[in-house]
Amino acid sequence: MSTPSGKGLTGRFLFVAGVAVATVLAAVPAQAADIPAPGEIAKSANIEHVTNVPKPANLTDINTDMAFQGDYAFVGNYSGFSIYDIKDPKKTSAVSSVVCPGGQMDLSVYGDLLFAAVDSSRNNDSCSSVGQSAANKDSWEGVRIFDVSDKKNPQYVKAVETNCGSHTLTVVPGKGRDKKNVYVYVSSYSPSASFPDCQPPHDKISIIKVPVKDPASASVVATPVLFPDGGNPGESLPYPYRTSATSGCHDITAYPEKNIAAGACMGEGILMDISNPVDPKVTATVRDDENFAFWHSATFNNEGTKVVFTDELGGGSAATCNEAIGPNRGANAYYDIEGGQFAFKGYFKIPRHQDDTENCVAHNGSLIPVKGKDIMVQAWYQGGISVVDFTDSANAKEIAFFERGPDSAHRLSGGFWSAYYYNGHIYGSDFNLGLDVLKINDKLTDKADKVKFKDLNPQTQGSYHPDNKGH
Repeated sequence: MSTPSGKGLTGRFLFVAGVAVATVLAAVPAQAADIPAPGEIAKSANIEHVTNVPKPANLTDINTDMAFQGDYAFVGNYSGFSIYDIKDPKKTSAVSSVVCPGGQMDLSVYGDLLFAAVDSSRNNDSCSSVGQSAANKDSWEGVRIFDVSDKKNPQYVKAVETNCGSHTLTVVPGKGRDKKNVYVYVSSYSPSASFPDCQPPHDKISIIKVPVKDPASASVVATPVLFPDGGNPGESLPYPYRTSATSGCHDITAYPEKNIAAGACMGEGILMDISNPVDPKVTATVRDDENFAFWHSATFNNEGTKVVFTDELGGGSAATCNEAIGPNRGANAYYDIEGGQFAFKGYFKIPRHQDDTENCVAHNGSLIPVKGKDIMVQAWYQGGISVVDFTDSANAKEIAFFERGPDSAHRLSGGFWSAYYYNGHIYGSDFNLGLDVLKINDKLTDKADKVKFKDLNPQTQGSYHPDNKGH
């Protein structure tokens, strides 16, 4: 297998502490001396930190994933979710917050509906529920549906229970005669013989059908088996060399315009035909037992001819961005789709070594819409936010970054869960510090400012077009 180029943003970068700004030389990869101190910001010169909005006080757990619609950002939290007004990104402000515990509250928004993933076994499906063991027969976990037509006062509409809960979810709109419905692909994993509603082998996903005008009638309509052969059996080797067994999917990214989806399914990556949304078919699969521990998420390029898979080595709570782990583990892997199959091209990992107190690994990101280029912004937990050009799949390179020094109050449990580009700005969901807004100013990405989207659910990709109009 080829390895990443090892080339990052050389040049110079900034450390910011309070109002003081100092310019220093960047080493690639960075050594311990280059790690910013707690409270400091390190960034490339082409990234501007616009603002930070702290979490609402009533959401006491960590922030998770995000979705966008119109002038609003929706941010998940293990305690519930919040809605922000981002019409003027410099004046981003909280509009409302809903306390409704049940990790991890990954979100997608469709029309007036918000879908929230609950992968925490609860004693019931209400927002006043408490956690209990999944071994209890009356435990609930799955998907909650909210009406968010009134951004100041979201309303809880419906709960749909799914096998093994919902770790993440993906919205797939119906087409043609079916356009009055939207489908929710529910990803979950880690079955147990002691869990009545999560029995092994958990080789499937759940698909919820939601009539858009009657969401209260939403229900599970299919549970397609994706791994009839059992999937990757995995390898129980010492950390960091283990390979996860395939016992469900962690994340699925759909590209409905092209009738395809890519799944990151713990022990392997898959490509699916979703032309029939209730009967997805696996058309290709790929494994990397040498370097990938946990297939976490997937992102297509705009043409749908490439997939970026991420490896969540250490489950997001380990220090993997260091010399000991190396450049190929806890990284991105880039695959071109050739003849309907995956062709490996290369790896990328941020080139700055992080402190051993910092959880850091490849995590959630999205494309920056630049015609003729494949550019992605991505979160790396306490490794910060990185912007990567992967137009040359075999030689992905970082063109910008932003990070804070170690979160001394939350060792190995801090940093950015997600980082997404939406209508001219980058939004980062920080575990503990809230919502950050960034602006990239670079000749490679400046044209993206002209592309305007009506919404963004990163797990439901839509194309951007040469006429500079998004989906």
